[in-house]
Amino acid sequence: MSDHTDRILGKIHELELELEAEFAKKRAGFRYGMERGRILFDQEVVRRHHELRKALIPYLLSARFWVVVTAPVIYSLIVVFVVLDLWVSLYQAICFRVYGIPQVRRRDYLVFDRKSLAYLNAMEKLNCAYCSYANGVIAYVREVAARTEQYWCPIKQARRVIGRHARYAEFTEYGDAEHYRERLRSLREDLRDEAEPETPPDA
Repeated sequence: MSDHTDRILGKIHELELELEAEFAKKRAGFRYGMERGRILFDQEVVRRHHELRKALIPYLLSARFWVVVTAPVIYSLIVVFVVLDLWVSLYQAICFRVYGIPQVRRRDYLVFDRKSLAYLNAMEKLNCAYCSYANGVIAYVREVAARTEQYWCPIKQARRVIGRHARYAEFTEYGDAEHYRERLRSLREDLRDEAEPETPPDA
């Protein structure tokens, strides 16, 4: 890549760190901490959360008719997500070993910590667990697909791609036939040499 592209990517990385620092400031205002992977709120905060929780029965009875009707359609997708999760896990367990690609750590993408929120009732916690699983699986599968693309076809598209994965910026330019093979070998080596980052215990 050009020096100018490297500078732009560096700025993007700096902005991401700045954004994460801003999120951390906001989190600090809600008075909770982490201890051995558990989320702990101040007792006064927990008491207030319990006061704000909507009881399960009134919550269910207040649901709109069409929300109730469409709920089975929403939850039917769990079958798709579970099959996708299992199939992709099997794929990378077999194929990534053959290619020499580090496997994606599934546990880094599936986070279920909303159950610690006392202001959510049982149904809301179930909904949150479902959304956490669905989005976690999609993020996990995306990284598996991104590593696969980097190994087999690391070429940028001619058209603008919405929601590009983080590896895309390193790919060869569309139409750059002169450097494609050399860059392909280099990106494959980068992938094989990639060390899995350790997830901080409080992340």
